[in-house]
Amino acid sequence: MPDPLLQMTGLDAHYGDFQALYGVGMVVREGEVLAIIGANGAGKTTLMRSVTGLITNDAGQIRFKGQDISGLRADQVAELGLAMVPEGRQLFPSLTVEENLLIGAQTGRKGPWTLEAVNALFPILKERRAVPATALSGGQQQMVAIGRALMSNPELILFDEISLGLAPIIIRDIYAALPGIIGEGMSAIIVEQDISKALSVSGRVYCLQEGRVSLEGASATISREDISRAYFGIE
Repeated sequence: MPDPLLQMTGLDAHYGDFQALYGVGMVVREGEVLAIIGANGAGKTTLMRSVTGLITNDAGQIRFKGQDISGLRADQVAELGLAMVPEGRQLFPSLTVEENLLIGAQTGRKGPWTLEAVNALFPILKERRAVPATALSGGQQQMVAIGRALMSNPELILFDEISLGLAPIIIRDIYAALPGIIGEGMSAIIVEQDISKALSVSGRVYCLQEGRVSLEGASATISREDISRAYFGIE
């Protein structure tokens, strides 16, 4: 079996004196879609922030393509080929739709995702390219956030609560676009409150419970009873 694209080993994470992750171990392989589920406060967003360099971790805890990235800044991590679609979208309110998308290209990485490719994926963004990004609807803002991440041409893209606060029809449209996003061999981690959605698009799933991995397995074979026990810590 080939070496993991991303590997977390004994990952701890803290906010000051508060510990949010305890010895988490996970792997993501090339071309894999991994889902991470868990209740609010389980540590999912903390894990994503650790992987992308927004939280500094001890040496040796996170490796990407065999390189220790535990202490790298977020911009250095992005240049290596990691991108995140953050919870809440976090667009630049002073910039237009197109300017927000172009921010993603600042890594200088080459690949299939250009402004034209993103506009082909989400045509409404081309129509509204000169509009301030935060003037868009929630679903359109999520498209901008996804497009901005794609513009960096990552090898691994992380989606943090991709459907949070969106209407069901918009969630459906965004999930319908996912095969076109990750169909070119890109790997993905999807953090999602909607367990059914997470399982439907992923090959494997991890459940976090109070900062620890409580379940790991193939998405197609893990039972709802197993998930309920892992999700809520029920013995």
